[in-house]
Amino acid sequence: MVSRRVASRITRWSVPLAAVIVAAAALKGGNGPTDHPVVVLRGIHKIQHVVVIMQENRSFDSYFGTYPGADGIPLVLGVPTVCAPDAKTGTCVAPYPDHQNVNIGGPHGSVAARQAMAGGKMNGFVNTLVHAPQGCPNVDSPGCVAAAAFLRVGGDVMGYHTQSDIPNYWTYAHDFVLQDHMFEPNASWSLPEHLFQVSEWSALCTNHNPLSCRNALETPRKSKFVHGHLRSLPPIYAWTDLTYLMHRAKVSWGYYVVNGTEPDCEDNNAVSCAPAKQYYRTPGIWNPLPYFDTVRSDHQVGNIQSVDRFYGAAQSGTLPSVSWVVPSGDVSEHPPSRISAGQSYVTSLINAIMRSPDWNSTAIFLAWDDWGGFYDHVTPPKVDQNGYGLRVPAMVINSYAKAGVIDHQTLSFDAYVKFIEDDFLNGQRLNPRTDGRPDGRPTVRESEGILGNLANDFNFNQPPRDPILLPVHPKTTLIG
Repeated sequence: MVSRRVASRITRWSVPLAAVIVAAAALKGGNGPTDHPVVVLRGIHKIQHVVVIMQENRSFDSYFGTYPGADGIPLVLGVPTVCAPDAKTGTCVAPYPDHQNVNIGGPHGSVAARQAMAGGKMNGFVNTLVHAPQGCPNVDSPGCVAAAAFLRVGGDVMGYHTQSDIPNYWTYAHDFVLQDHMFEPNASWSLPEHLFQVSEWSALCTNHNPLSCRNALETPRKSKFVHGHLRSLPPIYAWTDLTYLMHRAKVSWGYYVVNGTEPDCEDNNAVSCAPAKQYYRTPGIWNPLPYFDTVRSDHQVGNIQSVDRFYGAAQSGTLPSVSWVVPSGDVSEHPPSRISAGQSYVTSLINAIMRSPDWNSTAIFLAWDDWGGFYDHVTPPKVDQNGYGLRVPAMVINSYAKAGVIDHQTLSFDAYVKFIEDDFLNGQRLNPRTDGRPDGRPTVRESEGILGNLANDFNFNQPPRDPILLPVHPKTTLIG
C-alpha cells in the first residue's frame, strides 16, 4: 500500500503509478517494513524537470554543417558540391567558412522561407536576400536586411561556422546528443514559432472564444495605421496552450525572460521599426504567454519571471517541472548580436543546471528558433499548411542522455511538447477534441506519425553521468 506522503509526491510529479516502483526501504529487526517507502522512478519519468533553452536565427548547416557524421553540407574532399545562384551578379555562391562574430543573415518570414526552399531545390537563399528591402533602420526586421549584407556577394547567408568558432556548442554535441533533423515547427519567423512552442499553433482570433481563432502562419495579430505608421494591436490568444493542461494537472512551470530588447519587429510586414524593449512582465514576440486567455484565467501570469529567478531555482534545487528560457536581443545570436555573447549566456545557463541538485533529473533541450535566412540543404517535410520550417541546430543534454550520438529522427519543437505531455500529463495532447477547449487548429502536431520521440535520446538504464562544466568565455576563432 502506498503511504499518503508518497501518494502526494506522485500526484505532485504527475507520474502515473504504473511508472514507479514503491519499495520497502528497510526492515526493522525483521518484523516488517518501515512506513517510509521509497519511490523509484522508471524510464522517462526519471526526468522531473524539462528546460527548453531557445536561441535565435541559425540554420543547422550554419552551425553544424561540417560536424563529423551529421547530415551536413554536401562535400567532396572538403569542397561543397552545392551553391545558391545570385540573380544580381550571375554567380553561384557556395557555402564557405565565416568566422565573423557578427552576422547579418537574411529575411526569414514565410515568404522568404518559400523563396529559400525554391520548390525543394534549397538554393534560393541568396536570391531571397537580393530581393529584400535594403538599408532598413532596424536591420532585425524579418522582412528586410541591412545594406551591409550586400557588401559581400551573396551577403553572409551562405557562411557557416566551425568548431573553433563555437567550441562549447560542439562540445555539448560531442558529449551528449546532437539532432540533425530538427525542423522549426512552422515555416515562418520568431513570433509564430514561439506560439507553436507553447501551444502548437499560431492563430488570429476575433474574440475570446477559441472557435473564433483561424490559422495565421505569418501575422497572428491585427494592425492599424496610427499617425501614418502601421502599428500592431494587442493580440487575442484565445486557443489552448500547454500551460492550461499543466495547470489542470498541477504540474509546475516557469517562463524565464532576459530583460533587454527583442530584435524582430512586432509586425512582421513592417519594413523597419525601433527595437522593442523586452521585460518579463511585458508581452512580446519571445514572450507571448501573458496574452493567452488561459494563462490569465488560471492566474498563472506570475510564472513568467526574470531569468534571475531561473538561476536561483537551479541553485536551490527548486526548478519547476517545465521551464522555458528566452534571451534578450544581446545574447540571442539573432543577427546582428554577437555569437560569442550567446554562447557564453547559454553556457552559463547549462552550468547552473549542472551545478544544481536537480542536474540528474533535468533534461535540457537546446535549440534555435528559426533559420534566420542562413543556408540549409535539407528540404523540410510537409506536415500541414504551417510547416515544417527549415532545419535548426538542436541538442539534448542530460545525465541520462546518450553520449556522442547524432539523432537522425525527424523532429520539430512539437517533440518537446510531446515529451512534456508523456512525462507529466500521462500522454494528454493539445487536442481540441479531448482537452475541453475546442478550437480550429488544423492538426494535433504531437500525434503526427512522422514525428520522432525524444525519449530515444536517453539511456535510462545507465548510471547518471557527471556534469561537464565548460568555460563561460571559451577561446574562439570568431572575429569582431
